[in-house]
Amino acid sequence: MAEIKITSDNFDEVVLKADKPVVVDFWATWCGPCQMMGPIIEKFAEEFDGKYVVGKINVDEEEELAEQFNIMSIPCIKIFKNGEVFKSAVGVQTREKLIELIEQ
Repeated sequence: MAEIKITSDNFDEVVLKADKPVVVDFWATWCGPCQMMGPIIEKFAEEFDGKYVVGKINVDEEEELAEQFNIMSIPCIKIFKNGEVFKSAVGVQTREKLIELIEQ
């Protein structure tokens, strides 16, 4: 399954009420490093389909969510567990780093 487009309309259902860890990529179309992160997130979503929820939030389209989570630099990855931010990382992350963030 591909990554989910997360918006303010589906955020509660997709992220806060998830019964498994959620990987959220805060990104923007104009951001070069975000474009590098895109394929990594896409492959990660496919590889771990059913184990994790993987989604993307476009900070230009979802300014309120970006502000709510104090996104100052992108790409910014936030790992949610039980409806709360568990871990964060800024910049391009490898598949291995994403796994490390989730499993710590």
